[in-house]
Amino acid sequence: MSQTSSRRLAAFMQISLDGYYCDPGGDMSFAHKPPEDVEWHDFVAENARGGGVLLFGRITYEMMAAWWPTPMAAHAMPEVAMRMNAMPKIVFSRTLSSADWSNTTLVKDDLVGAVRRMKDETGPDMTILGSGSLVRQLADARLIDTLQVVVNPIVLGAGKPLFSGLTRRLDLVLTNTRAFRNGSVVLGYTPR
Repeated sequence: MSQTSSRRLAAFMQISLDGYYCDPGGDMSFAHKPPEDVEWHDFVAENARGGGVLLFGRITYEMMAAWWPTPMAAHAMPEVAMRMNAMPKIVFSRTLSSADWSNTTLVKDDLVGAVRRMKDETGPDMTILGSGSLVRQLADARLIDTLQVVVNPIVLGAGKPLFSGLTRRLDLVLTNTRAFRNGSVVLGYTPR
């Protein structure tokens, strides 16, 4: 991602076919792809090359921080692990007392105000990875510039729906699609 005078905010989410980003227990493992899925892992590596600043909610941050700094991650996806560990990260949480993953800043309050200020500053573009609650709140505040949704070929039947609690309609324009051999489909949108 480029460094601009007006920073852009993208969101990257994975959902089930029935629209859930995690099951009722918070499990998101349905979105994990096996190491031999070269097509998918090349896509993920290409996204990681984009740079920028990563934004997380507490749950996604803790999950990512428990995986990417490990030797297993470095072995499974060396390029992505290197980029994930090196990129600047911001975690929004009222309950975390510290954020120890490399290059992480902890922001404890005013998610919408903080992101609005960051978007007004000069700097690299920002991407939310997962973090369904952040995506919903920032979409509701009309702060997301692009949305990339991966629809996975699984039906969960219940869970946490993407955009649950949105207070007003969000009209989107489809900008791109990509189907993968694993059955996942990536849909790109921008707000209308």
